[in-house]
Amino acid sequence: MTPEAKVKKRVRAELEKRDGVYYFMPATGGYGRSGVPDIVGCFLGKFFAIECKAGTGKTTALQDRELTKIIQADGKAIVVNENNIHLVGEMLNEIQTQVLHTT
Repeated sequence: MTPEAKVKKRVRAELEKRDGVYYFMPATGGYGRSGVPDIVGCFLGKFFAIECKAGTGKTTALQDRELTKIIQADGKAIVVNENNIHLVGEMLNEIQTQVLHTT
């Protein structure tokens, strides 16, 4: 398993701890849109995206563009590696807090 695949596995485990989280991993392989984050989903009606990197891996310009577009559309977008997996839980907590305060 590649280092990035290990990060994706840990992220999926974090997402699966929460009831009500829907997510999937888009297949890009030449047919998809370039730069789409590794994991996209929805939690409590809020769209989120997670780009997974290993070590000091950096996002590409295309990935940065897609993440920015998601944020501009009022979605949540984060970049995680093996050292900051906790950001997944923090993002979900932020969504939950935001939704509870607007209802």
